[in-house]
This record gives sequence, structure tokens and C-alpha cells, in this order.
Amino acid sequence: MHAGQLMVTPETVRALVDEQFPEWRGLPVESVAGQGTVNAIFRVGDRLAARFPLQPGDVEATRRGLRAEARAAGELAGRTRFRTPEPVALGEPGAGYPLPWSVQTWLPGVVATDDDPGESVAFAHDLAALIHDLRAVGTRGRTFTGSGRGGDLRAHDEWMETCFGHSAGLLDVPRLRRLWARLRTLPRGGADVMNHGDLIPGNVLVSGGRLAGVLDVGGFGPADPALDLVSAWHLLEAGPRKAFRDELGCDDLEWERGRAWAFQQAMGLVWYYAESNPAMSRMGRRTLERVVAG
Repeated sequence: MHAGQLMVTPETVRALVDEQFPEWRGLPVESVAGQGTVNAIFRVGDRLAARFPLQPGDVEATRRGLRAEARAAGELAGRTRFRTPEPVALGEPGAGYPLPWSVQTWLPGVVATDDDPGESVAFAHDLAALIHDLRAVGTRGRTFTGSGRGGDLRAHDEWMETCFGHSAGLLDVPRLRRLWARLRTLPRGGADVMNHGDLIPGNVLVSGGRLAGVLDVGGFGPADPALDLVSAWHLLEAGPRKAFRDELGCDDLEWERGRAWAFQQAMGLVWYYAESNPAMSRMGRRTLERVVAG
């Protein structure tokens, strides 16, 4: 999916686990099939998941990033009514794999990519409850760091130009440019709140049309109050989306900024993963269709 992407095999994981965590030598190692784009995931026994960054990088920078993710996951653990992974350990390079890696608790369930809850009003209420719980943790005076989504929409103009340039023939680019020209100017409203930061179908576990758990919580932190509203367009059809908005009590500005963040994220998915991860590309296309429809 990425230039220079690192390859991780079960044999490599087995060697790393046996060498660095001998207490887990007797546990089976199994590759987890999925549509994730950041980490290769391996199940270790029944209760653990090992995560290996896919993109090459600096060892110390990767280690700092993984420690930050572990702190975020630890801060969130037990603070919502829905299950989230908890940090367990940090592994080091070895056995031909060049970067640090992490271990966290395994959450059973089916991701929303495979069991679509988009028509479920009950799921929409669960999603709103999750966002209430995330915000209730409190920022403790922290603010958005300025990296990635969650700050100034206009800071993403260059990336959006890249996306528009690569999307000719895939999407109605002139129409999407006009929409972005309006959405990018929406003023910021309200102080930062705590956000998950990436509420896409692959990070949400469902059971019986209800929210069962949330994955990839290492980005939990302060950001635009509208950021986690991306979930409304990534995960919900029109009726449940309205129920979600009503439950959260979003005003027009916050709602439109959430739409803008969903648009910004989805634009990058369609073209970037068109060949390497078609399911992710299709997800982006569906989100854009919902965003354009309003």
C-alpha cells in the first residue's frame, strides 16, 4: 500500500515474541486479515495483539510515537462504556524487522466494514454515547498539537490539491473543488475536546447492529470538537445520521465542520488506495457520496 512498505511474516513475529517476551513462547501467533493501512496486526494467543508499523521510519521517532500511543490508550482505558484496547508492552527491532513495535490487549468482535451498522438508529445512539464519553475525559488544559486532522481546515489545502489532482477520472473533481472551497472557510467553534481522531468503519467493532468496541485508540487526544463527527458520514445513512446529530445536539457550524473533516479524509482514500486497498478506496467513495448529499 505504501512505497517501501515493510513486510512482516508470522515467522518474524514468532521469532520476535520468543526472543523478547519468553513468557509468551507457548502462545500461537496468527496473522489478522484486515484493511488497516498503518500496522500489520498479529494475534498472540487469545488475549494479545501485536502491531507492526508498515512504513519505514526512524527508530527513535517510531519508539516515541508508539509510547505516545500507549499513553493515549492507557488514558482512555475504562473511561468509556465501550471496550478499548489497553497497552501491554513495547517490542524492539530484531529478526529482520527494523522498527519498534507494540503489544496491546485483543478485542473480539467484527469490524463495521464487515458488518455494516449504517441503517441502525440504535448504533447511531451508541456512537453518540461514545463521543460523549470521549469528551467527558477532559483535556486537562491540553490543546491540539497541530499535526494531522483536528485544527485548521485550511492547513490541508495543499493535500487537497494533491487529492484533486490524482482524482481526475475517478471522481467529479470540479464539483468537489467547489464544495471544499466552501467548507475550508468554516470558522472554528468551541474549545478543543478529547477525540478518538479516526472513527472509520475499520476501527469500530459491532455486534447485532450495536457498537461493541473501538480500536486504534492511540490518537486519542485534544482537537476540534467537530473531528469525531466524521463518523456520521463514514458510518451512518441519513436517518441514523440525523438521530446521531440530535443526540449530540450539534449546531449547524459544528455539524458542517464535521462534514468538512470527513470530506478531507475521504478524498485521500479514493485515489491513494484505488489499487492497493480497494475496500478502503470504496469506503472513501461512499463517504464522499454521503458528504456531497449533505
